[in-house]
Order: sequence, then structure tokens, then C-alpha cells
Amino acid sequence: MKTLIIYSSQTGNTKKLAEAVYETISGEKEIFSIDDAPGPDGYDLVAVGFWLQAGKPDPKTADYLPGIGSGQRLFLFATHGAAAGSEHAKNAMEYAKGLAPDADIAGIFNCSGEVNPKILEKVKEKPMPPVWLDDAPKAIGHPDNEDIDNLKRIAGNL
Repeated sequence: MKTLIIYSSQTGNTKKLAEAVYETISGEKEIFSIDDAPGPDGYDLVAVGFWLQAGKPDPKTADYLPGIGSGQRLFLFATHGAAAGSEHAKNAMEYAKGLAPDADIAGIFNCSGEVNPKILEKVKEKPMPPVWLDDAPKAIGHPDNEDIDNLKRIAGNL
């Protein structure tokens, strides 16, 4: 199996997940930052990791996902300031799936990721703070070892 792992990361949280996926998946594999990512053609599995912006995959990931071909296996993983089981996180993953409507979704994973303190200060000043703001303090220290272990369990079965 030939696997392509792509990630978009501002703070290193999603990169940490991408590296765990890379360590776990067997077979031929390559890992790239979204800025250096090749097209997805020729890969049996494409794993795409991203951070959330306004409840959706970051813009670079949103541009990349529609290139996943019909029937191509896709594994999505993400980090965010919200709680992992929150509606915010669930909706973001559904939105990401919709960006690659013809892909065969092999799995999804998301977890909290520590938010950059500068971003937190900025969003606290907004008249309508984001829904995840109350969850952000619980995201400190994430992704942690438990998050990584949970991801590896999923990635090991792809």
C-alpha cells in the first residue's frame, strides 16, 4: 500500500499527529506539509491533517481536499481548540468530508490542540466569541500521549 500523509499546522499540533500517522502506517509512505504536498494521484491512501478556522478546515486544506479522486481512500485528522466530541468538531469533520465527496472515507480522528495564546487573546475580544472558546483551557497540553495513542489505534487499522 502506498500512502501519502499531508498536514497543515500552525502551532505544531497537527504536525505531531501527522508524524504519529507516519510512524504507524506500514508500507510505502510519504509525509509532506501542505505547502510542499504533491497531488494525491497514485496513492492508495491519502491521510490529510488540518487545523480549524471558523469551524472548517484551514484554507490550504480546503483547497487540497477536492483533488482527492473518486473512490480514493481518505483518512482525515484534525486538531482544534474545541472539545473532541463537540458539535463544533463534528460539524468541521463533516464539512471536510464534503470537500472530497467522491473519496472513500477510510476513517476520521480529531482531538483538542492547544491554541496559540495570541489567537486566544484576539478571539476573546470579538463581539461574538467562537463557540470553542470555553473549551480552549482544556486543550492546553493537547495533543497528549492519550490522543496520540488513540490516533495510532485508528491509523494502524487503515
